[in-house]
Amino acid sequence: VQLQASGGGSVQPGGSLRLSCVASGSSFRGNVMGWYRQAPGNEREWVATITGGGATNYADSVKGRFTISRDLAKNTVYLQMNSLKSEDTAVYYCMGSRGLTYWGKGTLVTVSS
Repeated sequence: VQLQASGGGSVQPGGSLRLSCVASGSSFRGNVMGWYRQAPGNEREWVATITGGGATNYADSVKGRFTISRDLAKNTVYLQMNSLKSEDTAVYYCMGSRGLTYWGKGTLVTVSS
């Protein structure tokens, strides 16, 4: 099972980015997928998750600015990030849970003027 995240980059405050994470080797169709992030010097923190049925949950710090979605046919989960702030700077990791939790390698998001 592999999770490959992409879409990170550098953006100014107030800007937007869309992260993608493609799962291969196994289907997460009926399972939870989500995003975590780790800023320099900090522990990894939960950002958002989406269930197989499409129910979503968000950390308070991103609620109203980030949107998680998934394409079941493509085995892909997305994170649309709007109104980005400098404190959103981090390496973003996607995950999928099928009994075990699988992690992607991460994609760097830098928000700076």
